[in-house]
Formats: sequence, structure tokens, C-alpha cells
Amino acid sequence: MDAKRAQHRKAEVFRDLHEQDGFFILANAWDAGSARLLTASGFAALGTTSAGLAYSHGTTDAANLLGRADTLANIHVIAAATTLPG
Repeated sequence: MDAKRAQHRKAEVFRDLHEQDGFFILANAWDAGSARLLTASGFAALGTTSAGLAYSHGTTDAANLLGRADTLANIHVIAAATTLPG
């Protein structure tokens, strides 16, 4: 499956999780390693955390030292590291 189709499939699964009865727990990954760990832990989906990314770089999210490009690049790395939607 090509990357575009795989991402579309993740979006469909994420939508379906929101439409099911009950609830699901979404964990926030801050890098590829945490995404893999959370995937292996059995979560149904992942979110991302800009604060977690900032803390992993020794700063705070409020300091705004990591820009949009760095944050989006990190999200790309997280999405590539797991088969989970988010």
C-alpha cells in the first residue's frame, strides 16, 4: 500500500473510533520511540504533544523555541513510526 493510501486508511480508522459506542483512550507521543512504545502498549490511536516535544529538547512549549516546521517534521516522524491513526 502506498503512503497516501495508508494515511487515508488511518484517517478512516480514526473516524470509526470516534463513531463507535463508548470511548477510546488516545495517548500522546512526543517522538518516534514513544509512538512505538505506545503502539506496543495497545492504544487504539495516538495524538501528538508539542509540550512533550519541547521538553524532550530541554525547553518549554511556552518558550516557543521550536517552530512550526520542527513541530510538523516531528509529527511526520511519529506518523511514520506507527500504524496507528491519530
